[in-house]
Amino acid sequence: MQPYIPVDDCCALRMLKKLKSLFSGSHPAASAIVPHIPEGERVYAVGDIHGRLDLFEQLIARIEADDLARGPARTCVVLLGDLIDRGENSAGVIARARNWARQRPLRILAGNHEEMFLDSFDSDEVLRHFLRHGGRETLLSYGLDPHDYARMTLEDLREAMPVLVPAEDIAFVRAMEDQVRIGDYLFVHAGIRPGVALEAQATSDLRWIRGEFLGSSTPRDFAVVHGHTITPEAEILPLRIGIDTGAYASGRLTAVGLEGAGRWVLGICGEPREDVAA
Repeated sequence: MQPYIPVDDCCALRMLKKLKSLFSGSHPAASAIVPHIPEGERVYAVGDIHGRLDLFEQLIARIEADDLARGPARTCVVLLGDLIDRGENSAGVIARARNWARQRPLRILAGNHEEMFLDSFDSDEVLRHFLRHGGRETLLSYGLDPHDYARMTLEDLREAMPVLVPAEDIAFVRAMEDQVRIGDYLFVHAGIRPGVALEAQATSDLRWIRGEFLGSSTPRDFAVVHGHTITPEAEILPLRIGIDTGAYASGRLTAVGLEGAGRWVLGICGEPREDVAA
């Protein structure tokens, strides 16, 4: 018996058409277990925000209202990483996440973009990669003038970054987790290496893996909730839930709610960005 999945999303009609085919997938362990969140607990997981503070604010309000409407529970929110880069207000997203963490239980995962951000403080090679993949927007969100940016060398930028980015924000990002296990659910940014025990998973896989994880048929006794890989809509499979809907470009930020065996989707559809490719 499959868990009931109510859908509360601005793209609900399209999702409803897909749910039947998603649950008919041939994962070898799909019929073996029905993943559960422990009794009395409720979890929301939020996909890749990528600097879209506008969407993040709306989704926070949506989650808080949904949680209140469903009645008392020990509720935790998991942010699946890639809070920064590409969108125009990474600094605002970090500040809002820090504030939200003071108001409710919040677990935050480090994604590959947080990894690039931290490593770019010490490496020109990583900084160059970071800037090509949305780091420019992150630095501008911390107050760097675009005209100054255009004239700066990599060395100039690395010297400026510790001044631009508050130490408390750096510490906040460094404290982000790599994986969170709640009941029969594992929350990671990108995925896991098939056939490798959770305690032996490489950090690089948890933050960067894609095809090997998505295409795996290795049996497991838990479901994985992840972001990292962009899909037009949330992918709700029995043992895998992907909720990166490309917010920075599409204007669509997605969360999944979990309680008992139940699952439901919350989504915000804002304005897409025409100057970037999905």
